Amino acid sequence: MIFSSIHAKEDINKYPKAIQTALEYLKSNDFVNMEPGVYEIQGKEIYAQVFDAETGVVEERRPEVHEKFLDVQFLASGLERLGFTPDTGNYKVAERFDERDLIFYESVENEGFVNATPGCYTVFFPEDVHRPAVAVAEPMTVRKVVVKISIGLLP
Repeated sequence: MIFSSIHAKEDINKYPKAIQTALEYLKSNDFVNMEPGVYEIQGKEIYAQVFDAETGVVEERRPEVHEKFLDVQFLASGLERLGFTPDTGNYKVAERFDERDLIFYESVENEGFVNATPGCYTVFFPEDVHRPAVAVAEPMTVRKVVVKISIGLLP
């Protein structure tokens, strides 16, 4: 997992090229004024999902993983708390949607949390369980962008 901000003074060249592509896309668009939808960045291998989400209490949000894509989750507006923990391979699957590359777990252990403000991004790899859209304080509507990157593009 990587947690940072597009406003940070960091050298993104340390990341694989596909993640650099996603971060450059996040830096160069005004997602607050962009229409919700799916935007191809590099065909079906790298694409962005722009949407509004409602944050809620942690018990209402399910931990999830992906097998074929990694997520670069970006917060364009609002406040969001994100849960994370390594996937031990021992968690019980609650629901699986292969066509969406989405697996929900019933519960996880040793979960940490980070609070995101506008400009923050989190890269979740397939081995990272994550729980998005948790309210920081009160539930609110947030504008999110999730850039999906095919794991086949990683070294």
